[in-house]
Amino acid sequence: MPLSPADAPALLAPLDAEQRAVAEAVRGPVCVVAGAGTGKTRAITHRIAHAVAVGATAEDNVLAVTFTARAAGEMRERLRGLGVARATARTFHAAALRQLQHFWPTVVGGGAPSLLEHKAAVVGEAASRLGVRVDRSTVRDLAAELEWAKVGLLTPGSYPAAAAAAGRGEVAGLDASLVARLMEAYEDAKTARGVIDFEDVLLLTIAMLREREDVARQVRSRYRWFTVDEYQDVSAAQQQLLDAWVGERDDVCVVGDPNQTIYTFAGADASLLQGFAATHPGTTVVELVRNYRSRPAVVELGNGVLDAAGPEAAAPGGGRAGARGPGSQGVRLRAVRPAGGTDDGPDLGAPSFAEHEDDVAEADAVAARVSALLAEGTAAADVAVLVRTNGQLEVLEEALGAAGVPYLVRGADRFFARREVREAVVLLRGAAKGVRDRTDEQQPRAGSGEVSGSLADRVADVLSGAGWSPEPPTGRGQVRDRWESLAALVDHAGRLGAQRPDASLADLVADLEARAAQQHAPVLDGVTLATMHAAKGLEWDVVLLPGLSEGLVPISFATTPTAVAEERRLLYVGVTRAREVVHLSWSRARVPGARGARRPSRFLDTLRPGGGTGVPDGAGRRAAATGPGGRGARGPRAVPPSVCRGCGVPLATAAQRTAGRCADCPPRYDEAVFSALRQWRADTAAVAGVPAYVVFTDATLEAIAERRPADVGALVGLAGVGAVKLDRYGPAVVDVVAGASGAVAGAGASGAGAAGGATPGTAVDRGV
Repeated sequence: MPLSPADAPALLAPLDAEQRAVAEAVRGPVCVVAGAGTGKTRAITHRIAHAVAVGATAEDNVLAVTFTARAAGEMRERLRGLGVARATARTFHAAALRQLQHFWPTVVGGGAPSLLEHKAAVVGEAASRLGVRVDRSTVRDLAAELEWAKVGLLTPGSYPAAAAAAGRGEVAGLDASLVARLMEAYEDAKTARGVIDFEDVLLLTIAMLREREDVARQVRSRYRWFTVDEYQDVSAAQQQLLDAWVGERDDVCVVGDPNQTIYTFAGADASLLQGFAATHPGTTVVELVRNYRSRPAVVELGNGVLDAAGPEAAAPGGGRAGARGPGSQGVRLRAVRPAGGTDDGPDLGAPSFAEHEDDVAEADAVAARVSALLAEGTAAADVAVLVRTNGQLEVLEEALGAAGVPYLVRGADRFFARREVREAVVLLRGAAKGVRDRTDEQQPRAGSGEVSGSLADRVADVLSGAGWSPEPPTGRGQVRDRWESLAALVDHAGRLGAQRPDASLADLVADLEARAAQQHAPVLDGVTLATMHAAKGLEWDVVLLPGLSEGLVPISFATTPTAVAEERRLLYVGVTRAREVVHLSWSRARVPGARGARRPSRFLDTLRPGGGTGVPDGAGRRAAATGPGGRGARGPRAVPPSVCRGCGVPLATAAQRTAGRCADCPPRYDEAVFSALRQWRADTAAVAGVPAYVVFTDATLEAIAERRPADVGALVGLAGVGAVKLDRYGPAVVDVVAGASGAVAGAGASGAGAAGGATPGTAVDRGV
């Protein structure tokens, strides 16, 4: 049934006041400044559905564009759920490519040129024509520079001056004049091959719409009502394409957040968002400020990152004079969720800060914290480790692998464009055809299936020859990336087989083809390792942000106030990916034994305890755990030790590390105290309606029983006892221990004099 005005109230009902204001603004220019986690996708999809319901537009006339195929697919799915299945939601490039391919036979004749998905070979050929020797890294940097120039509408003639004005300097050791010559050689090489690249898709579509009024008229008769998501990331080329689509109309809604502008290096121009109200008279401006994603402590920390901006604070897009208007400065988030552990999950503690001697020690601490989280019931897929550069991932991969933590490295490349995935789908398609041919000859009874074994087993058998194995490889880089891609396909086959027990290989291939069309990639279940740039638009329960030292955050080549401001926004994006808790850390040296010359990122100076100097912990390391902004500090927040306190052997499991002893060393707590704590935990969990381990794990109870805290302060520094749990359970735990210890003393137990266990405050925090 098509939507009608009668559906409007139901479409508006789930929205808060600001989201409702967005949905009701169905005419004229609209600018939505949407902070992280504020429900912008809900707001704009309900706006589209509401506009269709009240007759402001027909669903066939809607074009919604965004920047990733994943986001476009999510938008289409939500629109279908709201009864607007015929609205179009695509990326800029996908929408332009479809139009280019459709009109090319009319405008140019013949079929459209093939699309060059990877520039490396052509860039290498262009460099060779100029006699420039390049390696793989240089080719990557040059390809990125060519993309920046093209989306900025630069020519070889205009590039040197524009690059100098942007402070881009030399690229891979090549000066601007040589890069300009490379631009020409690249275009010549591309033309000789008869291919176009992704940037050409935009530029050729713009030219087609400008030069052929008949084509522009057809496009504008189809699309009359526009929504642009992530508008802070729009480039000059994308803006010109949008202008060509819109024509003289003004039904354009742009949605973005200046505080999440992190792609100016790739050509994004946030001043388009910041100046939208000024350049579009009569714009309705709505700010979404209620954060529904994160706990208040995470929201406050994110706000604190931006609040601490000093002289480097600058307009993300360069700040066109006179082009700024309402909503141009981004928003300060306001938390909606409760403070912890009371709505949809356990309390995972407060944000923490920690310093380590070197990158290896920091990576080991990250692995230990993640191991402890998984042991306490957090799903691996709900944890992410985010860093500034790809080069930081190797040591983390090694540490997580050594700790037995499943992980996947998330890159910016599209899953279905990976060579190994394309090859795997071909293999699966061939296997499915072979099964059909055999079963046709055998004429099996209906529903008998194709071969024995689960769907996942069949897929694993097919892909084993392509490099898949049950266990991940010990190596990293391309070997690990290939295994992860194939493992994701096997894992997806297992999920599909569980949902549809009669699913065949042909069904799996059809499902993968549908996912490829929507760029809805299957993923391997594991802890995510990624750069903060690659994490944009995603979220996890727990986010760890290691490597927050000067030279990395901000990166060393961010030498201007504008560049430093973008680095600050990148940290803000990293922090706001967390739903429950975020842990921040840095190290003093890159490798063990090196002089500890690094200092923490300047962005943390007003947020962490001790200002710019750190908080000594008495053991040559500095570490602290706090609430956001350094307020409400509770002292050290421990990550479990890596060796047994009794015999000094390495601890093999997360539980052993939390308890601080190996399986061969006897516990040092009184059984009566431990039993009393277990009974208290069971009663507390029953009242809260949560599993017992959500209150405290057995290993944490053992550590408490060993320490026998005489006051709440004595609990500080124990692994598994965060600031929130300290507030919630601390007094009760002290009472339980006191009562049980009194009973033990009354019975003449010999352990009465050891009530302190470990002296409060002496636990060395070696954590994140």
